[in-house]
Amino acid sequence: MIEIITPARAGVLGNPSDGFFGKTLSIPVRNFCAKIVLFEWERIEILPGPSDNVIFNSTEDLLADIKLNGYYGGFRLIKAAIKQFHDHVKEHEIVIPAKNFTLRYTSNIPRQVGFAGSSAIITATMKALCQFYGVSMDKAVMANRVLWSETKELGIAAGLQDRVVQVFDEPVFMDFDKDYMDKHGYGKYEPVNKKLFPSMYLAYQSSLTHKDIVHNDVRQRWEKGEPKIVETMQKLAANAVEGYDALKAHDIEKFKVCINRNFDLRASIYPIADKNVVMIKLARKLGATAKFPGSGGAIMGTYDGEGMYAKIVKDFKAIDCDVVKIEI
Repeated sequence: MIEIITPARAGVLGNPSDGFFGKTLSIPVRNFCAKIVLFEWERIEILPGPSDNVIFNSTEDLLADIKLNGYYGGFRLIKAAIKQFHDHVKEHEIVIPAKNFTLRYTSNIPRQVGFAGSSAIITATMKALCQFYGVSMDKAVMANRVLWSETKELGIAAGLQDRVVQVFDEPVFMDFDKDYMDKHGYGKYEPVNKKLFPSMYLAYQSSLTHKDIVHNDVRQRWEKGEPKIVETMQKLAANAVEGYDALKAHDIEKFKVCINRNFDLRASIYPIADKNVVMIKLARKLGATAKFPGSGGAIMGTYDGEGMYAKIVKDFKAIDCDVVKIEI
């Protein structure tokens, strides 16, 4: 039996410039994970997971499940991963054993708060398939395959940042330089020592039944070359470099400045849901730094000491948010 565990992730600096040839620093968040269990079987069988409910107590429960998990749950993610794995095998003319498997997945990654739960399931599936069939796949290439499982197979808008850190399974500084990516097909990925990071927290909406959808046209404006959008993406990337350099130099105070600046730059071009604004302001009022780890619904940042952390937990509970210390 093969068991693969893939953690959630948090974007520490640079996001969302990863989708705009920028630079990012991301970490695995081991407080939450997706797990794939795979074993040889007489036929291909994918067993339902926690987001594949088929029995409901009421129509209201069914509709709430659709808002949270969509119409297809985890099945489509696993099918897409299997498809991309076999595309890789075929394109590289790799001969694999003629055997089938049963696959089961579980995940405790909170949904719809930007923790990369979907890509965690796909990443774990891809790693399990490689191990099961004895296929060696370069990490940068695997990150692409995980991304394509969502973008090419399922039509989900996504970037490489989440997939890279989950495939590498460690903190990574990523440079998505356009010329380099055009030449190699992926970015420059530099693993980072987890011991460099200060104490960090993660706060997320605990009773979220659907994600606040805040429409934006940043992608279209960037493609048109709008100066404000282009310049802000460049500033986000430069801020990631500055923060990463500060981290390596053990200059935690400068690193903290870069954490807050990341959110402020993002907020200058993206609309921010009201609940997310409340979370950011509350954390900063308590003396912590605060930014999005993903696309909204959660915030992350640094804190100074157990006293501050206790205040964060208490005050965020009052606005229906859970808080954890990030385990990298």
